[in-house]
Amino acid sequence: MERRHFLTGVATFLAAPVAAASSVFAPGAIPVIDTHVHLLEPGRPQGVPWSGPKGQPPQLALPHTYRAQISGTGITGAIVVEASSWIEDNLWILERAASDPLFVGVVGSLNPSHPEFGAYLNRFSKHPLWRGIRYARVWMDDSGKQVLKPGMADGLKLLAQTGQTLDMANPSFELLRGALLAMDAAPNLKVVMDHMPSLDPTPQTQALYDSLIAELAQRPNFFIKLSQVMHKDGDNRTVTAPRARLDRLMAALGEDRVMFGGDWPNSVGTATIAQAVTHMQDYFAARPRMQAEKYFWRNSQAIYRWTRRDAAQPI
Repeated sequence: MERRHFLTGVATFLAAPVAAASSVFAPGAIPVIDTHVHLLEPGRPQGVPWSGPKGQPPQLALPHTYRAQISGTGITGAIVVEASSWIEDNLWILERAASDPLFVGVVGSLNPSHPEFGAYLNRFSKHPLWRGIRYARVWMDDSGKQVLKPGMADGLKLLAQTGQTLDMANPSFELLRGALLAMDAAPNLKVVMDHMPSLDPTPQTQALYDSLIAELAQRPNFFIKLSQVMHKDGDNRTVTAPRARLDRLMAALGEDRVMFGGDWPNSVGTATIAQAVTHMQDYFAARPRMQAEKYFWRNSQAIYRWTRRDAAQPI
């Protein structure tokens, strides 16, 4: 798309008013913002670098197909997380998210160490839905030591200056160390670790897990998604993260640094969105209501700074 068309679309988006109406929720219900949705269209002429979870048929994941998955879940808004490494797919995602007011944000995919990172970041940040980037392997191995890639620190500092997030997935011990390296380089950078409960420590690695969580908890700009609570283990079996692990993460990070994510359609074959929502509703049922509100929507607004696009979305 040419730049003038891109900017025209942005202006139109900004001019569009939010529909005026009162809340549609039953008294006492807590709305849900799903902070982790992927959009895919396997039939595109150029193909796609990823078409859904392994062992499942290619997934058609577009705004209308996502809406079909969330009836009765209480989800009123969603944030798209890019699953493609192709630069122009950031625009493809932005266009589709902008077409449906259900979507309140987009986390794109850019490499902070790329020489043109600043130009790309400036370009896509002009769109009002753009909220940050997802990039995992910020490090390289240097004689057995984990260090940032050349040029990475400069890119991360640029990202931090925008107030946008760096989403990282999928959690591993190396990735947790990588998050620490990123925040050492850019102390004001907001880092979001996606799917944190899916990291299953063994008895042999539990001490390492605990020490890394404790260190990350000391970084006020480190946030996590309690998503992929139901996930596949190393033997491709569906498992559920123990409640004790969720308690450990909540205790370490506190109620202001956790968010809900459904991970659709990567969750296909593991758990439905309704199952993911219900499971976490059950978990928070024994906790104060404000903790549940923070987890299901308030924290996502504070972290991603999304703007309400539909009257059903909370304010």
